Amino acid sequence: MQPTSTTQVPLLRSLGLSLAALLLGACASHGEHRATPSNSAADADTTSFPDPRKATLKEGLFVDVDNLRLFARGMSKRQLYSLLGTPHFGEGMWGVHEWNYLFNFRSTPGGDYFTCQFKVDFDGKGIAQAAHWKPQACAAVLDPPRPPAPPAPAPMPSEPLRLAADAMFAFDSAVLTPEGRRNVDALLQQVRDASRVQTIQVIGYTDRIGSDRYNLVLSQRRAEAVRDALVAGGVPAAAIVAEGRGKADPLVQCEQAQRKALIVCLAPNRRVELSGRALPR
Repeated sequence: MQPTSTTQVPLLRSLGLSLAALLLGACASHGEHRATPSNSAADADTTSFPDPRKATLKEGLFVDVDNLRLFARGMSKRQLYSLLGTPHFGEGMWGVHEWNYLFNFRSTPGGDYFTCQFKVDFDGKGIAQAAHWKPQACAAVLDPPRPPAPPAPAPMPSEPLRLAADAMFAFDSAVLTPEGRRNVDALLQQVRDASRVQTIQVIGYTDRIGSDRYNLVLSQRRAEAVRDALVAGGVPAAAIVAEGRGKADPLVQCEQAQRKALIVCLAPNRRVELSGRALPR
């Protein structure tokens, strides 16, 4: 055997290091690859998608968006199959690392639809690692639906709502009759909606028969009775102002000498009015 010369030692060392590097590189290249989930626009630019013309379902499938929202990294192929069905490009269950779909979505119910490509990447064990969209804007279909806009509150009429006191109360009483309660109930929905943005004024009036003080108290009690009925029907108490004005602001003027005829003539003045007042900003 020939002795190793001193000039051969560095060369052998260099060859040994190179061989070790190659072996390490080969081990790394055969390791398990795990894709990271990404739905960014940059990801859409670098992710390759199959030609839609090669799909086994070229017309696409209308997918249940609620099912699609359930997709998450870590799902198995079996779970994904039960959720979204068979992939649309002939990919099998085993030995494939991606499933591709063509999904259709309608812009409006019953309107035109658009088609998106959806791809799922799997690791070597068939576990989903990432999802991709083409075009990337299709990812917006998974956004939660917007809540419906609340209906605009119905404004109170420009003219006051007038309720005849004779149809609401017994003579010389501030207790609502059954007919009076039905009259208030008929207005409840309109007043309830308007109370969201307005203060509701409930104003009681009497005719001119009797003393001013007595009529003022009676009109106040009747206004408060209507207010209490509205509150019992769901109108916030803070939205209602009850006020009695006695014989003020008469709607009719009567001069009958006979009392019964005078009472009949003055009936329009005996009333309860509801009106809306805009809340101060």
